[in-house]
Amino acid sequence: MLGFFSAALPSTAQVVSKDSINILKDEKATLEISKKLNERKMELAKLENQMDAAIQDVDKTAQQAQRSADDNRKNAEQLGSDPLDKKRARKAGNSASSARKDAKRARKASDHLDGLRKDIESLKRKIADDEGKLAKMQGA
Repeated sequence: MLGFFSAALPSTAQVVSKDSINILKDEKATLEISKKLNERKMELAKLENQMDAAIQDVDKTAQQAQRSADDNRKNAEQLGSDPLDKKRARKAGNSASSARKDAKRARKASDHLDGLRKDIESLKRKIADDEGKLAKMQGA
């Protein structure tokens, strides 16, 4: 009896056609692109939410850098009127240091904003490409 079942088993096994395998592969590829598209859209939303804070940071640091530069100019002029005054020399040196640090902070904030904008544009292009691929796959 065992021989009968083992001989009948291969004939009852379900045969999967090549078309159904290809359809499953296409569905898998579509799901992978959809997943990647969803992840990119989430990342884009996250980056766009960071834009307002980055813009405010650039404005704030630029204003601070300008104030520091103005203070430095004023202190340097005062030192110019009496170059031997230690107190004014120290004040001018400290304000120059503050102006340099604030300018660096402003540059970093501006660079961060530029990088954020580039990342957003790159993600938008990738999303458009993925949507095109997905539309092509679903239309086929």
